[in-house]
Amino acid sequence: MEVFAYLIPYGLEWLNLIVRWLHVITGIAWIGASFYFVWLDNSIRPPAPGSELAKKGVSGELWAVHGGGFYNPQKYLVAPAELPKELHWFKWEAYSTWLSGFALLTIAYYFNAQAMMIDKAVADISSGQAVGIGIATLVIGWTVYDLLCRSKLAQYELWFGVTVFALIVGAAYVLTHWLSGRAAYIHVGAMIGTIMVANVLMLIIPGQRKMVEAMAAGKLPDPKHGQKAKQRSVHNNYFTLPVLFIMISNHYAMTYRNDHAWLVLALIMAAGVFIRHFFNLRHKGRVEWRYPAIGVALLVAVAVAIAPKAPVTMAAAPAVDPAAQFKAVHAIIAQRCATCHSARPTQAGFATAPAGMMLDNEVEIRQHAAQIYKQAIELKAMPIGNLTNMTEAERSELGAWLQQTMQGEK
Repeated sequence: MEVFAYLIPYGLEWLNLIVRWLHVITGIAWIGASFYFVWLDNSIRPPAPGSELAKKGVSGELWAVHGGGFYNPQKYLVAPAELPKELHWFKWEAYSTWLSGFALLTIAYYFNAQAMMIDKAVADISSGQAVGIGIATLVIGWTVYDLLCRSKLAQYELWFGVTVFALIVGAAYVLTHWLSGRAAYIHVGAMIGTIMVANVLMLIIPGQRKMVEAMAAGKLPDPKHGQKAKQRSVHNNYFTLPVLFIMISNHYAMTYRNDHAWLVLALIMAAGVFIRHFFNLRHKGRVEWRYPAIGVALLVAVAVAIAPKAPVTMAAAPAVDPAAQFKAVHAIIAQRCATCHSARPTQAGFATAPAGMMLDNEVEIRQHAAQIYKQAIELKAMPIGNLTNMTEAERSELGAWLQQTMQGEK
């Protein structure tokens, strides 16, 4: 029975690895295709008036060389005169990314919500409530965004963008007051990712199907379907950099553990949007350095604002035998940290030590002293969600010993 209990989290860890790998692969395929087609759409040039291409209905073309071959993609104003026999649809890249992402969210967060989603210092909620908040975020986020797209506001690009950004920031604010910072960030990213794939599933692909069906019936396709698809595609393009940051954010507790984590996320996402806008304009031949300058300035401002303050010197421990002092510290780590950070974790949901950091003995604890200090004392990101209920007195005692240890190694 004990072996079986150990194999379950170990199996989930392998499942996590495989699904995460799949998610990265499909994400690269989707984002790569998105970036390419936005570049292509902004880079094509109209054919000469009266030329054969213009007579065929081509609105733009481009010559490119890659991998030793020459390419000549062409874009039709509405559709070609005849429907080609083979037509590639760019959809499974998006669907596979979302499906693998939701599977990963379920494996990493929903199956272990008590550890990964709840921080009792933020909100004392149950695992079911945490999962419910997470899933509701995805549904509500898409619903509100889609209604905004169908409103008159969508005709005013700037104000529409500001409103959608406010929606995302509002979601970040609410989530950071209900879930752990790490889970809040991931669910903001999952909400944006859901909006992106729903754009493909609900608008872009159906619109393209209607255009193809019209051609197959010998009718002229309605250009409004292409226009709506283009609108949603552009939205997805601007969502991309914020989503990519959120995908890696769980490695950087300095962002999601900040007292104003929602604002930190908002500024970093804004930086991504400005930088993406620079490249979109550059594809059109416009080089506007002010946009990346604003993006970099925002990132620098965030880095300065959340920079750790000078370490507070912990109260010196009473003069005691070093062995006795370490014994007290080891007891704290064994009870509060080594339940996960051990060769054989006892905390439910963990088969191996997170990040490979094991704290079973004095050698390992001293080796990781700086990391323990940063995560448990400075950021208070560990224990994750304070699952093992480390007290402030224990942090103070542990912090004082860690400072002595780090100073002694210099």
